[in-house]
Amino acid sequence: MEQNQKLRKNAQRLRKNLTKEEAHLWYQFLCRYPHRFRRQYVIGNYIVDFYCHLAKLVVELDGSQHYIPEEAHKDKIRTAYLEQQGLKVLRFTNLDVMREFRSVCEMIDMTVKERTVLKL
Repeated sequence: MEQNQKLRKNAQRLRKNLTKEEAHLWYQFLCRYPHRFRRQYVIGNYIVDFYCHLAKLVVELDGSQHYIPEEAHKDKIRTAYLEQQGLKVLRFTNLDVMREFRSVCEMIDMTVKERTVLKL
């Protein structure tokens, strides 16, 4: 099976099994956002948590595993790849989503507006 097909199947599985923090951000903000966001979207060899095509924006939620040095290094490589594709990457911790939800939403909204103002 082609790698992209494997990624798509994995993305479908991830969409059905959102983390508590992903579900909170999705159902309380992103699914109603005026510009369409996609969940668990395949870009290249990666599955990003949330993606807004219009703003070329990736939103990633990082759990505790992302602070292990090896995983943090992988995240840097992933972010560099996504930025090379012309995308902006916003990273938030799961704690940010649960404790500072409004601030997270405001940052996403501000970034979308900044990145789409030239397109409108």
